[in-house]
Amino acid sequence: MNLESIARLLVILGIILVIAGGVVWLAARFNLPLGRLPGDILVQRGNFTCAFPVVTMILLSILLTIILNVIVRLLNK
Repeated sequence: MNLESIARLLVILGIILVIAGGVVWLAARFNLPLGRLPGDILVQRGNFTCAFPVVTMILLSILLTIILNVIVRLLNK
């Protein structure tokens, strides 16, 4: 792998992180209940808090699968 391909990969990963940060920021701004959906597990004991956002991760996985399938199908045509 040469430096040009590594640089291109880092730029693409940076763009993906910026987009992901923007989505999280918008989700917080519009008060979406991500992480607080029914089925998400939250354990609080004294000074200890542990969250298992099971349903949120399933919904995000389904949404990302649909989006990526649409993108792949559009790029293959």
